[in-house]
Amino acid sequence: MRQVLSCTTAIAILWLSLAGAQTTGTTQKKKAATAAGRKSLSPSKPATAGAKTAVAKKGTATKKAAPKRPAVTWRNRQMAPSADRYKEIQNALVARGYLSPEDATGNWNQTSVDGLKRFQSQQNLDPSGKIDSLSLIALGLGPKREAVVVPPKPQNNLSDR
Repeated sequence: MRQVLSCTTAIAILWLSLAGAQTTGTTQKKKAATAAGRKSLSPSKPATAGAKTAVAKKGTATKKAAPKRPAVTWRNRQMAPSADRYKEIQNALVARGYLSPEDATGNWNQTSVDGLKRFQSQQNLDPSGKIDSLSLIALGLGPKREAVVVPPKPQNNLSDR
C-alpha cells in the first residue's frame, strides 16, 4: 500500500510539473507578445524593428494616418459680403462724407476702397481699404443685438390676504 501511494504521489508530481512547464511556456510567450505590443504602441518611444515584424506577422499592421485638414468653421466659410452688405457699407461711408451717393451701387470697386481708406485713416485704424471688424464697428455696422426685454417682477399685494 505504501508503494502504491509513493507511485501515485510521484505520478502526480510529474504530471503537475509537466502541466506547469506547458503553462509557464505559454504565459511567457503571451507576456513577450504583450510587451512587444506595448513597445510598438508607446507614443513616447518609437517602435523597434522586432516589434514591427511581430505585429506584421500577426496581420495587424497599422495604416499611416491621413494628414489632418483644418476644421471648417463659420469664420472661414464666407468668401465675400453680399451686394446688399456692400451697399450698406457704402451708404454708411456716404452718410459720413467719404463716398459720393452715386458710388453706392452695391459693387465694391476702387472708389469704395479709397473712401474706406480715408475713413480708416481718420479713425486711426489701419488704412488697408479692407473691410474688417474694427472698420465696421466704427461705421456703426458691427454686430447687431436685439434689446433684451426683462419682464417685470410680480408684486406681492399684501391687501389680497
